[in-house]
Amino acid sequence: MNPRATGLLDRFFFISERGSTIGQEVRGGFATFFTMAYIVVLNPIIIGTVADKTEQVLGGGTLPHTNLPMIAAATAFAAGILTIAMGIFGRVPLAMATGLGLNAFVAFGIATHMTWADAMGLVVLEGIVIAILVLTGFRVAVFNAIPAQLKTAISVGIGLFIALIGFVDAGFVRRIPDAAGTTVPVKLGALGNGSLTGWPTLVFVVGLIVTAFLIARKFKGAILMGIVGTTVLAIVVEAIGNIGPQMAPGQPVNPNGWALIVPKLPSTLLELPDLSLLGQFNLFGSFSKIGGVAAILLVFTLLLADFFDTMGTVVGVGRQAGLVAPDGTMERSRSILLVDSLAAAAGGAASVSSNTTYVESAAGVGEGARTGLASVVTGFLFLLAMFFAPLTQVVPSEAATPALVIVGFLMMTQIREIDFSDYEIAIPAFLTIVLIPFTYSITAGIGAGFITYVFIKAMKGHAREIHPLLWVVAALFLVYFTVEPIKSVLGL
Repeated sequence: MNPRATGLLDRFFFISERGSTIGQEVRGGFATFFTMAYIVVLNPIIIGTVADKTEQVLGGGTLPHTNLPMIAAATAFAAGILTIAMGIFGRVPLAMATGLGLNAFVAFGIATHMTWADAMGLVVLEGIVIAILVLTGFRVAVFNAIPAQLKTAISVGIGLFIALIGFVDAGFVRRIPDAAGTTVPVKLGALGNGSLTGWPTLVFVVGLIVTAFLIARKFKGAILMGIVGTTVLAIVVEAIGNIGPQMAPGQPVNPNGWALIVPKLPSTLLELPDLSLLGQFNLFGSFSKIGGVAAILLVFTLLLADFFDTMGTVVGVGRQAGLVAPDGTMERSRSILLVDSLAAAAGGAASVSSNTTYVESAAGVGEGARTGLASVVTGFLFLLAMFFAPLTQVVPSEAATPALVIVGFLMMTQIREIDFSDYEIAIPAFLTIVLIPFTYSITAGIGAGFITYVFIKAMKGHAREIHPLLWVVAALFLVYFTVEPIKSVLGL
């Protein structure tokens, strides 16, 4: 690379200043992409499920299953553009894509009551509101008002969450069916019987052990090497065993099959993307469908989940990258949060649901990424994925998830910074840490921690130590947790 160009990159992204190198950033960008690429496959499945049942955006008709490649192309396009924007304007190693969880809520909790275009209009409105909160300084002020040790707890909780996602997505643990007398929510093994079965699970275990060894030996590129090596193993295993997917149309469920992607070399590498889905949204259509009050409550629910999911992810990944100061502040936090806010609106405008910052960005940080250059790399890979969609379906979740478990461990190490002898902070921190993975929700864990922190401080006569904004946030979380009873009282 031209030395002058290298120097410009270094200065613009603060690469040397943050103790990184261009090589580390590129490896980190690839690692993040490989741990996130599943969203290009999964988002169309989630949206397509609803699209087959409700009126959709294309000509007022339905969006049939055959149009899943269109959703995949729009998903990859939005993720690519927004991740590059985060890299250039936020200059941090945070990648963006359609929010998993948010998309399911939009698909099954909102879009079933209106057209998909109307639902996307609500997402755009939520993004606009949250962007205004950034521009007015409110979102950044809340970010800075959170006690440093509570921020650490958020990071640790997200670490456990990432690890749990890894174990669940790999089929290493499974949810136990809701049989009478069953109180255990998850259990070891693909069959939930406490025994490990199936070649995909073995691939995950081998990948986890090898990646852990590479990390322990401090190999450069350990996480990326683990993903690539495990993918090769998965391809070989599938070629020999012809295992197939867990679920396929017209076939019985195969619990020992691959969870989402069957690893095999694609017959074709290049596909031209169809981006006709972009711009298909109706900004205020939901108000006429379900009424103004109901629409506003849905926007509020989306806003609060997006607001604190992102804040938790930024804190968690930022701390892991060494970008959060001892007092809990973070450079360029306003730019970071503004890009994320606009991404929510952009995801709605692209008709693929709200885009948000991904906890899987921690995989790139674990690979050494410290700057926005890694995000630019990840973003370009998403844009390439529009054309090389078959390649995004080569890496099975069983090969990518070992990286998530290892990253979860790395984030968990920050727990030593919490003073567990001070119960005023330790109990809220504990609730934050355990409820994020237990509820499968970053927002729920943060909310429980905030409410408990404010309550304990106030009851012990230390109300003056509570930042005024935390009172507001705690009150908003009370509304968030009781939104269903509120809707019931209002007759909605």
